[in-house]
Amino acid sequence: MAHPFRGIARIGVVRVVRRTASAALAALCAATAAHGADYRTTGDVAVLFDAPSAKAKPLFVLGRDTPLEVIVPIEGWIKVRDAGGSIGWVERRTLGERRMLVVRVPAADVRAAADDASPLVFRAEQNVLLELAEPAASAATTVAPGWVKVKHRDGQVGFVRLPQVFGL
Repeated sequence: MAHPFRGIARIGVVRVVRRTASAALAALCAATAAHGADYRTTGDVAVLFDAPSAKAKPLFVLGRDTPLEVIVPIEGWIKVRDAGGSIGWVERRTLGERRMLVVRVPAADVRAAADDASPLVFRAEQNVLLELAEPAASAATTVAPGWVKVKHRDGQVGFVRLPQVFGL
């Protein structure tokens, strides 16, 4: 005859393990949300691989100044996600210090000030690269909440709404 409490004990242990795992996951998500994602930009060109090795399968070549979200850094490699959602590995040495953003909407309005009523400086089409023109480590640290100051390669400077760009 089976012990009458055997199944109950197992269920209790599973619940405790699930609660502990859920709590750990919630803490990790909260820490990530508070800190914000880390972004880097390619230097010249970089190859996106399917594994952290030069012998791995190359997926495609990333152009110069492509912003990438850092997922996991491991020794000389970084697992990244691009604006299109592709995930892969790049060599750390192929990433530069310059911070770039890419327009993710069909057209982003770049304004003279961080205000929708401010005059339009220029309109940037989807996939246009814009340089970060203010010291901001994350979306939470921009000078004007919800906006980021950017610079076009032609020299025009203005503010764009954060949801319209990828890379910060």
